Amino acid sequence: MKSVFPHLVPVALAGLALATSCATATTEKERPSSTVATPVAAPAPVTPETATATTASTEGSVSVAALDAPAAEATDATADPTAPSAAEASAARAAEKKMTVADYKYQLARANVSLRTNPRNPRALIERAKANSNLKNYKDAAPDYAAALRLQRNNPDLYYNKGVNELMLKQYKAAANDFSGAVKYRPDDKEAFFGRGVAKMQMYQYKAAVSDFTRAIAIDSLYADAIEYRGISYASFDRLKEARRDLTKAAQLNPEAEKSLRRYGKGNSLVRGGNK
Repeated sequence: MKSVFPHLVPVALAGLALATSCATATTEKERPSSTVATPVAAPAPVTPETATATTASTEGSVSVAALDAPAAEATDATADPTAPSAAEASAARAAEKKMTVADYKYQLARANVSLRTNPRNPRALIERAKANSNLKNYKDAAPDYAAALRLQRNNPDLYYNKGVNELMLKQYKAAANDFSGAVKYRPDDKEAFFGRGVAKMQMYQYKAAVSDFTRAIAIDSLYADAIEYRGISYASFDRLKEARRDLTKAAQLNPEAEKSLRRYGKGNSLVRGGNK
């Protein structure tokens, strides 16, 4: 699927590190012009209004309800009582951000050794997939995530990590479904809601993205990325007052968001027409 905002996903992914744990709408009539500068987005809850709406994408008409449906593998699985909490998962992701290329290469080598002995080892499959994803080998990571998911259908971190990898592959519907799988098993995972919002933004589902960002903010009222991306989403459908409010607060929490405030805080004309 074509990216709506060319630099949106890379910036968003800076706040969406992979988890280290391996535990077992409304139709938008206006789309950004070719001159639009790319924003950053996050996820939130779906309202009855957005749940029945559809929007056009390069994969056809995709309903918000379809994006909020968990991946098929999560349909019949039950929650894993041993899975880390959302707070533990968030801390693990933060630690992952501090790892180096050498660390990821070591993970990759270690996983390859384990998989030569047992090709169906889910922990090793996940480790290899995460290592490849962190090394930007997103296509190489994809089959390992799929294989691991057949073995661990109730692992929220696996759905989350798979969703992050799919964002980078521009597979936005698949990413939304996997983030939905993550929140099915861990409904207080703010970063999974954020990731789903990013996927929806890339599919022109700005109002549904606002809902996901709102859910993330309800979990963490100081979640600067979610506040910023919600503001950008509001600007995309002419909710200027709300957009300016969010972008101003985001800039107070994170000086980097000042760029988005300058770009999108003046109204939707910036989103649709560049520097008008």
